[in-house]
Amino acid sequence: MTRLVTAYGPLVDSGDAETVAALWTPDGTYDVDGLFMQGRDDIVAMVRCDAHQGLIARGCTHLQGAVHANVHGDEAIAASHSLLVIAGDKGFRVVRATAHHWKFVRTDAGWKVARRTSRALDGNPDAHHLLNAGAHGTDIGDRRLP
Repeated sequence: MTRLVTAYGPLVDSGDAETVAALWTPDGTYDVDGLFMQGRDDIVAMVRCDAHQGLIARGCTHLQGAVHANVHGDEAIAASHSLLVIAGDKGFRVVRATAHHWKFVRTDAGWKVARRTSRALDGNPDAHHLLNAGAHGTDIGDRRLP
């Protein structure tokens, strides 16, 4: 699971859309602050979109923090943080800190992301809930957060 999370940053920052999407199950979800992706095609589209390609062109890194995973048989729940760092005229600056709640499943191809729910750590109580639930190994279910 740690390998999936730590692969995300380098892959998404290099624009490798298909390999990013392959971290998820075919029907996996990625819910991040108003953008809900269902399935690998949606994740590929996000990596290829103009906004994300603009980040890559400017210079960015999705720096993934340590992963706290709780394994229960063929499923796991985890919590992690990340920082989005962007290059600018006067060096680099952190533009976002994010809380992540992960659900992983063991497949014939190894561990895959079934669901990733992410919210900015900007005082939003949902972000704190995601971290707490993930650290305790509590599944938040498939509901979308506001």
